[in-house]
Amino acid sequence: MKDRDHPLRAVIADDERLARQKVRTLLASHPEIDVVCEATNGAEAVQAIRREKPDLLFLDVQMPGMDGFEVLRRVRDTRLPAVIFVTAHDQYAVKAFEVNAIDYLLKPFDRRRFNEALGRARRGADGDDRDDLDRRIASLLERIAPPAETEPRRLDKFVVKSHDRLYFIRPDEVLWIGAEGKYVRLHTGTGSYTMRDSIGDLERRLDPSEFLRIHRATIVNVKAVKEMYRGFGAEYFVILNNGTRVSMSRRYRSKLKGVLFGDW
Repeated sequence: MKDRDHPLRAVIADDERLARQKVRTLLASHPEIDVVCEATNGAEAVQAIRREKPDLLFLDVQMPGMDGFEVLRRVRDTRLPAVIFVTAHDQYAVKAFEVNAIDYLLKPFDRRRFNEALGRARRGADGDDRDDLDRRIASLLERIAPPAETEPRRLDKFVVKSHDRLYFIRPDEVLWIGAEGKYVRLHTGTGSYTMRDSIGDLERRLDPSEFLRIHRATIVNVKAVKEMYRGFGAEYFVILNNGTRVSMSRRYRSKLKGVLFGDW
């Protein structure tokens, strides 16, 4: 490893505050590394990489809206930092990391595993295996990330985690979807499930003939809609087959009417 006369510059990109705090805490015992910026979403990560030109990047894979792979695709015209990917339970991503010999941290990780990954990343950042690392990251992105110009792949199932179990839910089982901060809640006939994603990203990946956004925070299954009506003032509502009432914004009313009733 080359001797340095200045600290390695690091950026931490993760939408979870506690996750960013944990990386900072573990880095506190490494004075040769200076955290120059934190990013809470993909767009901020892209800006931070371009502005700060870090040597190291701790990059969360599952950020809503723009995931970690898309972040790297957006900055491939710059010199990439040495990347340590951080992931919770994306087993497909983990397999791709291993195939391409890219280091990653699987949450929850401990100090020993963190230091192991950090050591490898520092060797890459210092240039010992820089060209080879760049090739492996490029291969990873080709394997796992769809081209930016293609349409988002339609969802054929929702994958949600609850109490250390993964549940697979078909779209036709979902009656409606509500935004809850950085998460969404899927409501089915038998219960509800929280999923780490943005409602805007889900809207783009759902079939528009089956699911429609009726409010900035609500998407409904068209087949589950039983009734729509106007309340007091300019307020509109949709009643679902199970009796659930959800608000509908005026701007979305004509679109839902068009899907349900044609020219009615």
